[in-house]
Amino acid sequence: MSDVVVTRTFTAPRELVFEAWTKPEHFSVWFGTDAVDVPLDKLDLDVRVGGAWKATMQLPDGNQIDWVGEYTEVDPPERLAFTMTDDPANPAGDPIVVVFAEVAGGTEMTLTQPGGDFTQEQIDATIMGYNGFFDSMEKVLAAQS
Repeated sequence: MSDVVVTRTFTAPRELVFEAWTKPEHFSVWFGTDAVDVPLDKLDLDVRVGGAWKATMQLPDGNQIDWVGEYTEVDPPERLAFTMTDDPANPAGDPIVVVFAEVAGGTEMTLTQPGGDFTQEQIDATIMGYNGFFDSMEKVLAAQS
């Protein structure tokens, strides 16, 4: 079993990269990439340990995905951990952990998601998906800097 690990360096301060995850007006723009709409009225981020979060992705084909989870660790601007599922009837599983490290010229962000019973193909697709999200995050951060 391999974990999904994605590392990205942004030319933005660590506090700003952390806020991209925790401020609804930023999260709604990058979560799901530019192709997906996450309406602010269908997004709730209660960013505290034990706090719930939920987001509805409106897909280009008219379908939607309802994401839910809970924050398990909130240590700004260093770490954020949360569960995430699109199947609220089943447990969300182990948390996704995002670590924010100061590096020369910006912030190195590393996301680690437990791979569970993912095949290598599913892990590769998940990494590709996150990289699409983080391409959109770069635009949000550039607009804030």
